[in-house]
Amino acid sequence: MRLLTAAVTSIALALGAQAAVAAPVEIKFSHVVAENTPKGQMALKFKELVEARLPGKVEVKVFPNSQLFGDNKVLEAMLLGDVQMAAPSLSKFQKYTKKLQIFDLPFLFKDMDAVERFQNGPEGQELLGSLRKKGLVGLGYLHNGMKQLSASQPLKTPADAAGKKFRIMTSDVLQAQFEAVDAVPLKKPFSEVFTLLQTKAIDGQENTWSNIFSKKFFEVQPYITESNHGVLDYLVVTSAEFWMGLDDDLKAEIQKALNEAIKYGNGIAAEKADSDKQKIIASKRSEVLELTDAERAQWVEAMRPVWKQFESEIGADQIKAAEAANN
Repeated sequence: MRLLTAAVTSIALALGAQAAVAAPVEIKFSHVVAENTPKGQMALKFKELVEARLPGKVEVKVFPNSQLFGDNKVLEAMLLGDVQMAAPSLSKFQKYTKKLQIFDLPFLFKDMDAVERFQNGPEGQELLGSLRKKGLVGLGYLHNGMKQLSASQPLKTPADAAGKKFRIMTSDVLQAQFEAVDAVPLKKPFSEVFTLLQTKAIDGQENTWSNIFSKKFFEVQPYITESNHGVLDYLVVTSAEFWMGLDDDLKAEIQKALNEAIKYGNGIAAEKADSDKQKIIASKRSEVLELTDAERAQWVEAMRPVWKQFESEIGADQIKAAEAANN
């Protein structure tokens, strides 16, 4: 009987160990935007690619629309192991590194091609590792697009923004950007923006065409100025503890799938920037205003001093490299 009991126990332990080995690695991917945005589509493509290539080994669960965490809490949750992957806007990393503030500098990049050149260059790739000391690993940049200004009244010159309240992401650079034109910046979660606009608790906000359309900001903002004054990109990030704990073969496949998903998402971002702008214009709910060269020059002149203000934190060489990417 003892031999039989020992044999049964042995088999049970073996099966238990086998089940433990067979348990798939779970990746909870948390983000704050709708599934029909470039980020939302990228996350779903990543899930599709990973689960097709690593069946039974890795399971990806995507949580859009701040269902799991908002951008202000997700990095803390990641360091605690409550979420394994996220793609917060680059502005959200300033408490972990000052270097990524470069992407918030107003009028630094002339278009998304310039952004891409900088991110793929040595300086941009170096920035991916700037979070290591804080326990985070940058895995890749994801585009959304160039930012536009929306408001309850027309914004044609910097003087038009004076005294108006604008929602911003948690970013000292963006705060300085609006203070440079005598506006009042308010740091608020993305999930609250529509209600703040609808109730007129704020006068305006800055965002990309796809976010303005998908979150219906254009329905509660009568004017959108096509300023292209900044870039809204994301950093796909994970924790160093989770990433280093993966087998090398799994890590390589996950990174490969992510690179493909990011490329897919960036393609969507480029298409949606134009198509969503056209949908907003067609809706006639919001008037899209174009700046003349002279008007744009006024905005550039008013906001350019912000570069110097943050040069010591970001690095003069990084700013110079970003400027060079425009050519």
